[in-house]
Order: sequence, then structure tokens, then C-alpha cells
Amino acid sequence: MSRKLFIAGNWKMNLSRSEAGELARALAAKIGHVEAVDLAVCPTMVQLATVGELIQGTQIALGAQNMFYEDNGAFTGETSAAMLRDVGCRYVILGHSERRHVIGETDELINRKVLKAMSEGLEPIFCVGELLEQRESGETMEVVRRQVEVGLEGVSAGDAARVTIAYEPVWAIGTGHTATPQQAQEVHAMIRELLAGRYDAELADAIRIQYGGSVKPSNAAELLNQPDIDGALVGGASLKADDFTGIVQAGL
Repeated sequence: MSRKLFIAGNWKMNLSRSEAGELARALAAKIGHVEAVDLAVCPTMVQLATVGELIQGTQIALGAQNMFYEDNGAFTGETSAAMLRDVGCRYVILGHSERRHVIGETDELINRKVLKAMSEGLEPIFCVGELLEQRESGETMEVVRRQVEVGLEGVSAGDAARVTIAYEPVWAIGTGHTATPQQAQEVHAMIRELLAGRYDAELADAIRIQYGGSVKPSNAAELLNQPDIDGALVGGASLKADDFTGIVQAGL
């Protein structure tokens, strides 16, 4: 099956409103017409509305970096799925390593968010990945397998096709170190095999699995050419219009 590449920019906790607007305008001009690759940008919560207005009418979709699993109420600092849809979000990043290892989110908490996002019509970009010490001790497959299994607990076959999985080795995020294409492909293939066992081979073949971790224009083509890598979740390079455009062009 030919899966359409999906390249998303995770802007993390960066950019003022004017800087975010400038970047959104530049991306709209440079890649707003691209249809061969699915595209999304994920700014901070306070800039979602601004960026969403600037990319409206382009091929670039809007995504958020996180959400909570309740509809509303006394959850100070949290944002609901309905609020994200209200400002035009299609996607939401869930389970990013920084949420797991800096904020302390568990697999079970992330699963609650995934289920809520699906029920509210959002499409999760569900992140998994191992720490450096886990990679060095040979635990990569075990760690990623557990994250996938718990994170997708209760997700039906009908909903699973709307999930994008992003494999992001924690040791490669923002460090300048990138998993080799072979290392990334090995984990992606394992995830797809796991999905085939959990659902079926046809559905596993349809689910997109992005790679994330110091993706840049110079290494994007080799990564995106791997058989089980279906796009990229881009961090630092997504903050520069030319770099993000270069990654997108590598996928065309």
C-alpha cells in the first residue's frame, strides 16, 4: 500500500506571536500549495488561533502540542479537545517524550488522552521512543512495544487508521544526533508488525508512522525513503521556513 507522507512541525515552547505569524506566512507562501505530502504545524496553545487564521485556505493543517482528557472543569492550565477543535485544530501531539520525561506523563495517562482525542474527532500524533540508556541496554523494542500497546489500549480498528504514530528516540531529540535510517526503519518495521498483530495486516499497512529526532533537510530524504517511514515530526528545523520547506521537498 502506498501511504501518503505526513510531515508535521512541532514548534514546542518557542516564538512570540509576531514570530509565529511571520513563520506561518512564510510557510503558507512556500509550501501552502503542496498536495503530494500531508502537512501540519503545531504552535503553542496561545498562538493556535493566530497561526490557524494565517494558514487557512492552504494545504497546511493546524495541530496542537497537547490536550487534556476531560471536557471542561477545574483543571487549571489544561486545554480540552473541544477547545482545540474550536480554533481549527485537526491534529494533536500526544505522548511526546518531553511530556513523558520532563512533565512525567505515564503511558496510561497518554492513553486516556488518545481515546478522548479520537472521540472528539481529533487525529492524534501519538509519540513513542526510548531513552539513551534504554537503547544502550538493548531495551528499545521492549520499551516502544509497551508504549504502543498501552497507548492504543481501547482504540478500535475503525479509529486506529486515524492515528499517526511518531517514533522519536529520546536521545535524538534536539541533540543533533539522528538515528541512522537503518535504526529508524528497524523500529518502524517492528511497530507495523505489532499493529498487524493487534489489528490486521491491511490496517497496519495503512497507519502512518513518522520519524522524529533531529530531522533536517540534509538527512530527510534518506530517512523518508525507508519503506516503513511515512513522514517526519520535525522539531528545531520546523522553526525556520527554509529548513522545513527543504524537508518537505525531500518528500516530494
